[in-house]
Amino acid sequence: MKFPRLHLVLLDCPEPYELAKFYSALTGIAVETWPGYPPEDMSDIDLVHDSLPALSFQRVENYVAPTWPDGIVPKQMHLDFEVDDLDEGERHVLSIGARKADYQPGDTFRVFLDPVGHPFCLIMNNDEARHVRRETKNSH
Repeated sequence: MKFPRLHLVLLDCPEPYELAKFYSALTGIAVETWPGYPPEDMSDIDLVHDSLPALSFQRVENYVAPTWPDGIVPKQMHLDFEVDDLDEGERHVLSIGARKADYQPGDTFRVFLDPVGHPFCLIMNNDEARHVRRETKNSH
């Protein structure tokens, strides 16, 4: 049997093109546009990379941002991005519009919020950091 392959991860948001531009600046993966369609008018838009699943953004009317870690709107998911240097990665994500979350549950990763409130993490790119993250996740 051939196993299913992950095709895309979709994030709800109020303005798909704006959030796609943020994640494009974060990852260096280009926003996929369609000839004849202004990207700001599209109800969903993707970042597509040949060797990775797409990251997609879908317009949701009356979007409500997660209120993680507390509040009535929990996070439904989050994304982890590996970096070689947490301080350098933090400077980059802050410069493109992310906000650092007040709650920081570990020291080998950092939690940020994208421009519409989805939490995401920058994680250290090494085996020791992966072990510490697993221990931190198991304790919560």
